[in-house]
Amino acid sequence: MAHPADVGVVLDPLHLYARRRAPGRQVALVSGGGAGHEPLHAGFLGPGGLDAACPGLVFTSPHHRQVHEAARGAAGPGGVLLVVKNYTGDVICFAIAAERLRAEGVAVETVLVDDDLATEGSPDGGDGDGDGGGASQRRGTAATVLLEKVLGAAADRGDDLAALASLGRDVVSRARSLAVASRAQTSTATGQPAFELGPDELERGVGIHGERAASTTARPPTRELVAGMLVELLEGLEAAGAPVDDEGVALLVNGLGGTTSLELHALRALVGDLLAERGVRVATSLVGTYTAALDMRGFSLTLLALRPGWAELLAAPTATPSLPALPGEEAPRIRERVDGASSGGDGPAAHAQDPDDAGAAVVDAWAQALDAAHEDLTRLDQLAGDGDFGDNVASGLAHAQRRGGTLSGAAGAFLDEVGGSSGPLLGLLLTELVPAVRRGDPSQVAGDVGAALRSGAQAVTRVGGAQVGDRTFLDALVPAADALDAGGSLVDAARAAVDGALGTAQLVGRRGRSRYLGDRAVGAPDPGAVAVAALVVVVAQVLEESPQAQALPSPSQVASGTIEG
Repeated sequence: MAHPADVGVVLDPLHLYARRRAPGRQVALVSGGGAGHEPLHAGFLGPGGLDAACPGLVFTSPHHRQVHEAARGAAGPGGVLLVVKNYTGDVICFAIAAERLRAEGVAVETVLVDDDLATEGSPDGGDGDGDGGGASQRRGTAATVLLEKVLGAAADRGDDLAALASLGRDVVSRARSLAVASRAQTSTATGQPAFELGPDELERGVGIHGERAASTTARPPTRELVAGMLVELLEGLEAAGAPVDDEGVALLVNGLGGTTSLELHALRALVGDLLAERGVRVATSLVGTYTAALDMRGFSLTLLALRPGWAELLAAPTATPSLPALPGEEAPRIRERVDGASSGGDGPAAHAQDPDDAGAAVVDAWAQALDAAHEDLTRLDQLAGDGDFGDNVASGLAHAQRRGGTLSGAAGAFLDEVGGSSGPLLGLLLTELVPAVRRGDPSQVAGDVGAALRSGAQAVTRVGGAQVGDRTFLDALVPAADALDAGGSLVDAARAAVDGALGTAQLVGRRGRSRYLGDRAVGAPDPGAVAVAALVVVVAQVLEESPQAQALPSPSQVASGTIEG
């Protein structure tokens, strides 16, 4: 098993225990619940956390013998505090275990966690699984994480059983959580989502066992969704007699199992901004998957209205597999750019300027064409790569607008601001085009554009190593340069670029991520080649302004192969 030096396991009845505890701890902390919520609770074993944890089957409470044996084995000289989430099975089994422990002379107290705002006022906890007759019918969810952290620190400093029970109940009364999901967890019985949601639907108020909310709603923009959740949470704390004061809040942004760390941290930033707008200070925060619902795609937000001293307990060190200390919040240290750097960067594009307004017209037309083809470019890149090409090109063009929308600005933007392989290589190509794209005699301009395309292709080969036939944008770029070298017009070059892009559909990738896929991407053109063909097309349309130029195909037509004639 993982962490064998820190965590021990007893197989009959199944429970886990911490191999070490703080010297000053007199009271054992024991919790548990169904599997599928990890790292809750087993990941919180050790100094600063729990002494024992009892896992049930997936989404099923542990039986009372598990709790009894775990608590009896872990009990300190000051007794045992049981932390119980408010579900009927958990409440019953922990209550029976507590009775048995008391009959054996072990001092026991229980803290019931009931933080779920979605089941506030529900007659049965929202899923037929309330607390079996207690005053509260709210479910116990992610506030358990903050509670166990506070109690772990307080137990380590030597608090007695009565003090810990009082502290725990106070924490629970001042914590509220709310969860949303866009995809149900995978059913262990069927291997399919436990319930169906449409692509634009959201389950608002979902439970950590996959319980559906009272209703399914349309999915709003993220900012609107999160703002609404925070209003409900703050109003819920106010109604509970726990309004947020100058101590601020502890915030938990919790993943439900299928949400990425990147998304959770983006949510944390958004929540911080929205709370600041309401004058609420985030004193400390925790971001990650701590109370999962198997692989449900969604998240929960928990707010704990702090009392004096609680932030210090949350910040106290731990030695558990998964429960970290929560440091105090500081204002982020953000600089707009590296000291000494200029807004135009120091790359080749910084030394070239557009001869006239033609470059800006090309950038504008290219941006419009690629924006219309964004989904097509993403689809093509998902077939042969990681699906980010459309986003990367859009990012480069957005940065170009911030640099004045010129062709030289676009060259610098792609070189300096866009990562991966496509950004800098397109930046090299655009750099060569800057002096060539200008108003003037079409035949002379065509020759200069041809030389620029050739230089761009050579730069791409020099830096990236690709050759014609490798299924890259060179397969559109080099035919365009060849057409101009042979005395053709800009329209001829654009047609050659389009044909070259279409031809990549029959090539096996030998560069980039597509080289790992063999012939799986055959049948669809390379997205980079489509984008470069679109660039040559808009150059022809801006500089020639002929009917033949305006009739050239769009990148969406190239991407889908729907080109007439």
